[in-house]
Order: sequence, then structure tokens, then C-alpha cells
Amino acid sequence: MDANASRPTLVGNDHLSRPTREEALAAVRTLIAWSGDNPDREGLLDTPKRVVDAYGEWFEGYTADPAKELSRTFEDVQGYDDMVLLRDIEVESHCEHHMAPFLGKAYVAYIPTEKVVGISKIARVVEIFSKRLQTQETLTQEIAGSLEDHLSPAGVAVLIDAEHQCMTTRGVHHRHVSTITTRFTGAFKTDPALIERFLKLAKG
Repeated sequence: MDANASRPTLVGNDHLSRPTREEALAAVRTLIAWSGDNPDREGLLDTPKRVVDAYGEWFEGYTADPAKELSRTFEDVQGYDDMVLLRDIEVESHCEHHMAPFLGKAYVAYIPTEKVVGISKIARVVEIFSKRLQTQETLTQEIAGSLEDHLSPAGVAVLIDAEHQCMTTRGVHHRHVSTITTRFTGAFKTDPALIERFLKLAKG
């Protein structure tokens, strides 16, 4: 199943209509006023523009396509059939429950069968899914599912280690709590030794 199939986007979906920039600016002004401040105060006059511009950057993943990033592959792998692992890929995402950031690292591996993809494309796939409203669990699964769908590898492994600001700056106010999620498919799921090797290489 395509990792994008169950998640709506603003691209090619008749059921969603993106508000205008003016409507977005007005919404930010409303939130400022609801917070108890005056959106016409000098220091806040340009805040709606800055916030809308920031949202355009933080959530640009809705207008990007992971499949396109993974569409160009290379079949001349010279018989290579071992793990390809990227470590310490930056994760900058936002919790879909509170729209607060969660920040961390992703570790992504796959075992090619007949084709490989440029390593920058894997990092780009992580970035695309991260720049959407997310849960860490769904993010982990979407990255793995996209690689599985488009590369047909012998197996995929994804680990994300992140800190959630919705937990550190509100609610329980516990700092320095790291959340780890994993997703294993194919050979990684069936071979404990392979999982152990992935984890050792990823966090080593």
C-alpha cells in the first residue's frame, strides 16, 4: 500500500481547499488577539506575515512527492546485496495533536535487490514526510513504506529518536525525554541478527 494513500494532501485532492494567504494572515491575527495581545501593536504588525511564511517552510512536505524522489534508481549495483544505511538524518516535524515541534534524528537502512537510489533521495524522503503534521509513529511507518513501495528491497529498517516540545514546554513539562520508534520490514523483520547489526551501526 502506498504510504501516502490514507493521508490527505493539498495536491490533487478535490476534497481539500487551501485557504488564501490573506485568510491565513487573518487567522494568525485572530490567534494573537485570542492570546490576549493586540495584533495592531507595533511589535506584532508583521508577525502574521512571518508566521505564514514559516508555516510555508515547515509544512512544504504537503506539496512534495516522495515517489518522485525515489523514481530515479540505478540498476548497476555490481551484485551489492548488503545493507545501505544513512545515519543522523535531521528530523524537524510538528506534532499533529498540538502543532508543536518534535526534533531528532532518523536512521534509515535498506537492502537492495536489483536497484539502488541516490543517498540524498533517502534523506529527502525523510524531510518530505517530516514537513507535515505528524505523529512520530506514523512518520516512521511512512518512511519505511515509501522505500518498500518504490525500491522493492529485501528489507527496510527505520529508527527515529526525537524529543517532543508538546511534552517539554506544556503538559507534564518533562525535558530531555527521548522517544524512539522503529519499523522493520522484510529481512530486517525476520532476522534478529540483522536487526541487531542495524541498531549497532545506527547508534554506534
